[in-house]
Amino acid sequence: MAGRFLSIFRPLSRFMPEVGTPERKIGFNEKLFWTAAALILYLIMTEIPLYGIIGEGWDLTYLRVIFASNRGTLMELGIGPIVTAGLILQLLAGSGMIAVDFANPDDRSLFTTASKFFSIVMTGVQASAYIIGGVYGALTPGVSLLIFGQLIAAGIILMLLDELVQKGWGIGSGISLFIMAGVAQRILWDSLSPHGPLGDGKQYGAIIAFFQTILTADPISSIFVRIDTAGQVLNLPTMLGLITTIAVFIIVIYVEGVRVELPVAYAKYRGFRGRYPIKLLYVSNLPVIFASALFANVYFISQLLWNQAGQPNPGTNFWIDLIGQFTWEGENIVPIGGLVYYVLAPRNILEVISWPGCLRALAFTGIMVSFCVVFSLTWLEVGGLGPKTVAKQLVDSGMQIPGFRRSGKPIELLLKRYIPTVTILGGFVVGLIASVADFFGVFGTGMGVLLSVGILYQYYQLLMQERIADMYPALRGILGG
Repeated sequence: MAGRFLSIFRPLSRFMPEVGTPERKIGFNEKLFWTAAALILYLIMTEIPLYGIIGEGWDLTYLRVIFASNRGTLMELGIGPIVTAGLILQLLAGSGMIAVDFANPDDRSLFTTASKFFSIVMTGVQASAYIIGGVYGALTPGVSLLIFGQLIAAGIILMLLDELVQKGWGIGSGISLFIMAGVAQRILWDSLSPHGPLGDGKQYGAIIAFFQTILTADPISSIFVRIDTAGQVLNLPTMLGLITTIAVFIIVIYVEGVRVELPVAYAKYRGFRGRYPIKLLYVSNLPVIFASALFANVYFISQLLWNQAGQPNPGTNFWIDLIGQFTWEGENIVPIGGLVYYVLAPRNILEVISWPGCLRALAFTGIMVSFCVVFSLTWLEVGGLGPKTVAKQLVDSGMQIPGFRRSGKPIELLLKRYIPTVTILGGFVVGLIASVADFFGVFGTGMGVLLSVGILYQYYQLLMQERIADMYPALRGILGG
């Protein structure tokens, strides 16, 4: 029986847009087709400009790579509203504030309806904030409604594309697919973009700028730090960033494989043994998603307040200064003080090793690591990954740990030796990698690379499972297909 909160959404379930579950077995090649179709449609929407705006407006979202958004297009909001709504509902359900039984099909259906409803609401709230906050300048009421309608329609389409992939027509998750595509797009652009010439007289892409440096016999240092003709450091892609990106990929792939394996045995059949893995990244990259969502909202709110207050100069409004101080650099707004200044990473190694840049770098690293550890421990219980829950799952599935009674309590005590420690270490590691990588100008941001490696690893496993299940249908039930 659905809880009182979920019952509110029962009348809405018949009106909510939905992608139907496939009524037949979808083959591996067909799943690849629908996955590719969803990705292509998303990429097309990232290139279609919003009708009715003049120019792209000032950039309100710093972490666009994480939210798979693109400035001034139908994907202005990206997956931000969907992820925010889903995370809030998951937290409420996991903490017991919302009564939901995911084993009950009716509850699952109502929970999905609630997620869709709040995704649309969040899309409307963010779209309204963009328009009222003056992101696109002064607009007439008619144009404002037109832009609002475009953003709502694009949000619903994106939500349906994610549902298409998740409901069995495709492979994996649409949200993960779009994040990975955004990161890959950014890495490709930062490496090979022919855009330019820029302030240093070279093209935008790091690899193209590298060959220009070699051909023009410029100082070799200019491939690691790009400086304009006035001697100012440019925050542009460099070979240092490319090397760091490759290094972070290798490090994260290695960290993904670090685990503690506990021996387990099947109680009913002697001799059947296996291992229960406890990965170093036990809660995966969820802490980075939580932290990035929090930092993006701080940036979002501080820019809106700054703009609504008439873009005051530092020192004229205490509360605005406390939250965030900004200045214009060309067409972009850059934080120069306040809370928002310390939740965004300096993306220049020269700034990091100078004063007060080193203070900002230390503050950002401390905040990022702290929040990742806190979110890891929070999700441990909220997400049902705690020692007590895992012990119950092992006992209920007929497994036991050799040398221990087949009871939840002794297994729970054993798991408590590992799971909390691994959770804290994992949160510390992902926070440290995500923050330090940005200091070297990693392409796609440290958070983006962390997420993309995790997503690629999951997709590799899913593709292998789908391929095996397609070749050997008898194994489909074992693999969960």
